[in-house]
Amino acid sequence: MIEFRVEAHEPHRHRFQVTMRVPRPQARQRLSLPVWIPGSYLIREFARNLSPLSASQGGRACEVTPVDKTTWEVETDGRTALTLSYEVHAFDSSVRTAFLDSQRGFFNGTSLFLLAEGFSNAPHRVRLSGLPKGWRVATSLPALKLQASGAGDYLAPDYDALIDHPVELGTFWRGEFTVRGVRHEFVVSGASDDLDGNRLLADTRRICEAQIAFWHGRRKPDFDHYVFMLNAVDDGYGGLEHRQSTALICARKDLPRQGRTPPTEAYQTLLGLISHEYFHTWNVKRLKPVEFAPYDLTRETMTRLLWFFEGFTSYYDDQFLLRTGLIDAATYLKLLGKTINQVRSTPGRHRYSVAQASFDAWTRYYRPDENTANATVSYYTKGSLVALTLDLSLRLMPAVDARQPTLDGVMQRLWRLGRPITHADIAQALGDEAVAAPNTAVLKAAGASAASWSALLHRWTEGCDELPLQALLSAAGVHWVSKAAPLAQRLGVRLSEAGGALKVQAVMRDSVAESAGLSASDELLALDGWRLKRGDDLVQWHATQRSQALLISRDQRVLQLSLPPMPQSAGADLVSLALAGETVPAESLLRRQGWLLA
Repeated sequence: MIEFRVEAHEPHRHRFQVTMRVPRPQARQRLSLPVWIPGSYLIREFARNLSPLSASQGGRACEVTPVDKTTWEVETDGRTALTLSYEVHAFDSSVRTAFLDSQRGFFNGTSLFLLAEGFSNAPHRVRLSGLPKGWRVATSLPALKLQASGAGDYLAPDYDALIDHPVELGTFWRGEFTVRGVRHEFVVSGASDDLDGNRLLADTRRICEAQIAFWHGRRKPDFDHYVFMLNAVDDGYGGLEHRQSTALICARKDLPRQGRTPPTEAYQTLLGLISHEYFHTWNVKRLKPVEFAPYDLTRETMTRLLWFFEGFTSYYDDQFLLRTGLIDAATYLKLLGKTINQVRSTPGRHRYSVAQASFDAWTRYYRPDENTANATVSYYTKGSLVALTLDLSLRLMPAVDARQPTLDGVMQRLWRLGRPITHADIAQALGDEAVAAPNTAVLKAAGASAASWSALLHRWTEGCDELPLQALLSAAGVHWVSKAAPLAQRLGVRLSEAGGALKVQAVMRDSVAESAGLSASDELLALDGWRLKRGDDLVQWHATQRSQALLISRDQRVLQLSLPPMPQSAGADLVSLALAGETVPAESLLRRQGWLLA
C-alpha cells in the first residue's frame, strides 16, 4: 500500500507538506505528477508548484534525479521502505489545482500526489493531519479512521481513484440529504451569514433525484456518497466534475439568501452549473470516450467527442431545471435563445466543425485569444445545439409501441452499453432509438434530409452547415423571432469600455471592422470628428449608408481609417424564442408538451 500524509501547519504560507511512503520500491523507482486534470483539457504543469524532493531509506538519504519536467528517479536498495518529502505551493483558487490560506484549504490529487511507477493499481492511503484548529474536512474519499473534524485516514483502491476525489478544508457551511440511498453533502466556503442553505439543499436535491432517475430508473447508483464543494468568492464561476463529487465556484452574491424569496437569474445560473456537473457523474466520468479509458495524464489525450460529453451535458443541465420546475418554459427558451445567439456570433462555426473543435480543445478552446471566435467554435454551446437538433428531430418520428423517440432514449441506450463509446456507438444508438429513417417533411424542408441518422450525425458534427433549428423549433410550437443585433456585432467587432477608453478586443472575420483595417487592442478615438468613449457614442455617431473617418490609437500612434458603409446583411440577427399561440397545430402542441412540459 502506498501511503501519503498531508499537513497544513502554517496555512498562511500557502504550502502543503506532503510525505509519501513506498513500502517496497523498485531498485530504480520513478515518480511523476500528472500534467493535466481530467475535465480540464490543458497541460497545467502541476509539477511547477512542487518543491525539490528529498528521499530516504532507513534514515539514509537517497539521491533524487530529475528525468524530465514532471518525473524523478530515486536509486534504492529495492527492499527498504522509501520515504519522500516535499511541499506544494497552493495559491490557485480555481477548481483545478490547490489552494491554502488562513481561511480555507482545497486540493486535487493531481496537484499533490506523486505516482510511484509500478504501483498505480495498488491501494493508496491518505492521512490528513496537522490542520488548523477548528478546521473540518469534506471529501468523497472512502474513510478508514477519522476524527470528528474529518481529519484522519482515507483509502483509495488505486491511483486513478486517489486523484479523483478533491478535498475541501476549513470552517465551511455544511448540509446534506439522501437520494436513493446515496448520501449527498453540500459544503459552502466563503458564504455570508444569511446563506439560505435550506433552499440550496432543496433545489439541489430535486436535480439529483431527477438525474438519478434518468440514468438508473428505480435502481440505486453504484456510489453511496457524493459531495458538492462550492467556493463562494467576490466574483467567479466554474466547476469541475469528479466521480463522486464536484468542485464549484460562484460569486457570493449569487447564492440564495434568507428573506429573499424570488430566485435571482444568477442563482438560476448557479443551479444550471450544479446540474451540469452532476450530470457529468455519468456522462464522462462513467460513460467515457474510448480515448479516456484509461486516462493518460502524461500528455494531451485528444478526442473528437467533447461535443457529446460537454455539449450534451450543457443541453441537459438546463433541461433538468425545467423538468424539476426550478425554471419555467419561458425562462428555458430565454436561456436557449442566448445559446443560439452565442453560436451565431461566432464566425469560426463556418470553418470549423464541432468535432474538430473538440479535438483541438487543448490548443484553441483553453487558450483563447483575439482570433478564437474566428478560428473555432465552442463544443459546449454548438454541442448543446446539436443535442437540441437531434432531440427535436427524434420527436418528429412516430411513436413506436406507444413510446416517443427522444434524445433521452439515445442517452440511456449508450449508458446500457456499459463501456467506453465511439462516434459510431452514438450513431447506432440514434438509429436504434428512431427505428425509421429521418425522412420527414420538416427535415427535408430544413435541408437536413439524409439517407440515415448516421449521415445526419456526421453532417451536424463533422460539417459546418447551419443546424436546421428554426424549422425544428417551429414544428415544436416555438416561435423564432429575429431582430437586429447591436451595432458592434453588426460591425463585427467586440469592444471593451474602461477608464473612458473604447478598445477593440476582437475583430470578426469578413466583417465591416476587418475591411476597415481594425485590429485587436486598437483604441477607438473619434468617428467623423466626434469623440468616442463608450459604445453608446459609437451608436450615436455611426452612419450606415456612407463611409466615415475613424480615428484610432494603435501602439501610441494615431491613425485614420475609413469605416465603410454597412451591408444590408452585416452581422447575424439576434434570436429570441417564445411559445407559439393558439394557432399551433395539434401535433406541434403535443411535441411541445413532451419537450417543454408546456
